[in-house]
Amino acid sequence: MGDPIQVQCCIAGGGPAGMMLGYLMARAGVKTLVLEKHGDFLRDFRGDTVHPSTLQAMVDLGLIDAFLQRPHSELHHIGVEIDGEVLQVVSFDHLPVDCRFVAFMPQWDFLNFLAEEGRKLPALSVRMRAEAQSLIEEGGRVVGLRGHGTGGAFEVRADLVVGADGRGSTLRDQSGLKVENLGAPIDVLWFRLSRDPRDEDQLLGRLNNGHFMITIERGDYWQCAYVIKKGGADTLRAAGIDAFRAKVAEAASFLTAKTSELESFDDLKLLTVTLDRLEHWSKPGLLFIGDAAHAMSPIGGVGINLAIQDAIAAANLLADPLARGAALTEHDLDAVQRRRLLATRLIQGFQALAQDRLFKPGVQEDHGQIDATPIKVVASIPLLGHLAARMIGLGVRLERVSSVKV
Repeated sequence: MGDPIQVQCCIAGGGPAGMMLGYLMARAGVKTLVLEKHGDFLRDFRGDTVHPSTLQAMVDLGLIDAFLQRPHSELHHIGVEIDGEVLQVVSFDHLPVDCRFVAFMPQWDFLNFLAEEGRKLPALSVRMRAEAQSLIEEGGRVVGLRGHGTGGAFEVRADLVVGADGRGSTLRDQSGLKVENLGAPIDVLWFRLSRDPRDEDQLLGRLNNGHFMITIERGDYWQCAYVIKKGGADTLRAAGIDAFRAKVAEAASFLTAKTSELESFDDLKLLTVTLDRLEHWSKPGLLFIGDAAHAMSPIGGVGINLAIQDAIAAANLLADPLARGAALTEHDLDAVQRRRLLATRLIQGFQALAQDRLFKPGVQEDHGQIDATPIKVVASIPLLGHLAARMIGLGVRLERVSSVKV
């Protein structure tokens, strides 16, 4: 196994929360190691929405110009088609930030950008193909973790271990911390269809003929998310791919001619939606952030951005004492949850309400039955549209990056 790796902060998971926290910790002079189990960030059907809150973090870090040079598209307004009628539901134009739009950027480009910028910081190390497998506890405190990588087993000793390894967090399962399941009546099928430059865009949601689908413009293809009732995937598979193609055409008629590109259900990826959160996000020496602390529904596309807000809050609260070599107390770690819990509860409450109002009725259908009334109400009342834009774009509590750096 070799000698243990010694760092001040070890982060399990190289997703948006883990990479952002790693960058911010290293920027403050904290010797930090990020472990990512995959060999690269190139995995499709991950969230691609970079919201105004995250763009503001890039502004605060002085990285926004370089970031926006990466291929991306910009969404300033959210439009929804409901049975052929187009409604403008949300506009980000009034938000009190520098970038009043959502940037659609493949997540691998976002993570590669953070990794490349992070390599400029001497305190940061990102280790790929390195999977965190178990916690090391001594005297009632987490003091490191064990993992496996290309060189075999390894051990890391750290003043702080952070679990940012997503909703299926291995470290969370081992921590003994209790998870509260809030329930989710939906799952999502992700797939891609080719995009013609003449195809319409700027319409994010499509609620047609009882079907609900999201279409995200990704240059030469559409990334599509078809919403189904929880556990409905087997019923769809049993009906066959032709029947599913017909459902897609009913949901988004402009894609009808392209549905033949779905050759089999192998072309679809099932996202099993969960909505939960830890009752306590930390224990001595260990902190969870992002989906590892609170798995989000895809509604509003806020999960990535909420996770990044967690990372900013954690760095603002913990980087300085870590850099000074101070021992973090339980109170120090609890401060992250105290700061972020209300925002998390309110966003998850919003998602649960939306799920229940939009999707729960009519569960006899394999795709559920969609009630578009809540969206029509938001579109018709400007104040509700402004509140929705604030919730989606900035969250409940906008975290700003601390000026503390090396």
